[in-house]
Amino acid sequence: MPDEVAKLRWRCRRGMRELDAILASFLRTSYGSLSADDKARFQALLELPDPDLHAYLLGRYDAVDPTLERLLDRIRSDFHASA
Repeated sequence: MPDEVAKLRWRCRRGMRELDAILASFLRTSYGSLSADDKARFQALLELPDPDLHAYLLGRYDAVDPTLERLLDRIRSDFHASA
């Protein structure tokens, strides 16, 4: 798992400082407690272009998949709790 997290840490480095902060914080504090399905969803989120990912995390877009929306809610709430 340490190799997986190291690779994800690198993938969480984005072109937008706000995304870096949100994603790195979530990876550090909550990623380890996710189910295998949610870990796969998080990894899929990292494939999105920065503007789309940013819009999802700010709540400008709603995910069609309710399980993805729950993950986005958790990422948002974890970040706000740590700020």
